[in-house]
Amino acid sequence: MQNKVEKQIDLLNQNGNLLCPGYALFEAWNYERSEIRASALRIKEWDYYYVGNRHFGVALTIADNSYMGLISASLLDFDTKFQETKSKIVPFTFGKFALPPSADVGETSYQSKNLDMFFLVNEDERHLRCNFHNFHDGNSLLVDVKLTDFPQDRMCIATPFKKSGHFYFNQKINLMHATGYVQMGEKFYPLGEDPLDMGLLDWGRGVWTYKNTWYWSSLNTVLSDGRKFGFNLGYGFGDTSAATENMLFVNGVADKLEDVVFDIPKKQDGSFDYLSPWKVTSPDGRLDLVFTPILNRAANMKVLVLASDQNQVFGKFSGNVRLSSGETVTLDGDVGFAERVFNKW
Repeated sequence: MQNKVEKQIDLLNQNGNLLCPGYALFEAWNYERSEIRASALRIKEWDYYYVGNRHFGVALTIADNSYMGLISASLLDFDTKFQETKSKIVPFTFGKFALPPSADVGETSYQSKNLDMFFLVNEDERHLRCNFHNFHDGNSLLVDVKLTDFPQDRMCIATPFKKSGHFYFNQKINLMHATGYVQMGEKFYPLGEDPLDMGLLDWGRGVWTYKNTWYWSSLNTVLSDGRKFGFNLGYGFGDTSAATENMLFVNGVADKLEDVVFDIPKKQDGSFDYLSPWKVTSPDGRLDLVFTPILNRAANMKVLVLASDQNQVFGKFSGNVRLSSGETVTLDGDVGFAERVFNKW
């Protein structure tokens, strides 16, 4: 039985542990960085936005991981299979980026000589801007996007780790309508006319253990009858006995799932074959999907005791999803992503 939190509460007790692990459909927990009792080196905070449709996607990240800040942008063209990711690392930020304590209001920004990134959030819209100089072949990446039509429900979860003082407070907001543009050189991607032009937010605050692996998948699409449909699927870290982050969304209304499994094929040498079709299922039979990859946004980094092996795969979902009402939703090549990330951080 998953613990659903339905009223506003504080996130942490006086010892820096979660007061009430569980999930909610709104921002139910009050987060304050100053209430954390663990080592400042372990605190990690980020805002990640992904915007796109069946033809392209753009991802923007501002993260303050205490010992380092990360500002990153990715552009992906699913028709040509073009991809580019550029990042800037700022050492020893320790909260200097001042990421907001709420996902629903505030400004997250970074400015330097060659990179400006800006997220402004208010009641009616989320405004994303980026100017990343010399992003690819001398061309800058320009992003000016507004996300509106906020859904009724979101995925909000407070997950503890077994280690005292360690936790992950996370919100995922799907199915937001996107207007604006993304441009790089002669490539111009308008947003706003296609119903599939949508964005999502991954908002994370927490104290992480040094070594962990996570799986995450997200989809925003429109069904043949015109309803917006999406999902957030994830697992692999922390103590999820109180709740999982797995959730479907139909026209912005949440439909909770329990456990899910990503079956990633392997090569003969035992390594993951990320570009072959995956299976995404649930033990209770509500999910029965095949994920056919288009491209893999892979990144592998090792610096002293730090390491990160990221494989964020974009592709097409096909198969069936059963809603709690008993209705079966059929997907037929709807574009989303699924990832496996291993970190020593």
